[in-house]
Amino acid sequence: MPTAAEVREKLKEIYDPEIPINIVDLGLIYEVKEAAPGDYEIVFTLTNPACPVQDQLAAKMIAVAAELDGVEIVTPKLVFDPPWNKEKMTFEGKLQANLLGFG
Repeated sequence: MPTAAEVREKLKEIYDPEIPINIVDLGLIYEVKEAAPGDYEIVFTLTNPACPVQDQLAAKMIAVAAELDGVEIVTPKLVFDPPWNKEKMTFEGKLQANLLGFG
């Protein structure tokens, strides 16, 4: 079974469709929890509550995480509390944002 950290790392393959930074470094993934062996919950947010890609991102999370051996169930959970801000970005995400002119 992969660890929650391994699932989180795998999610770095998914990029925000508007900002070319992966969703982990962008700070959209708040938590990855292993509810039971092979069963993972991904708590995530969006940069803006009006963002129309919620379903698209959730579907990608399920598909990408399921590529790991032992992942059977992936449940994305969208939250807006706490709201996303630039401080949620990882150091790598902030560096990328600055290089892209978003910083």
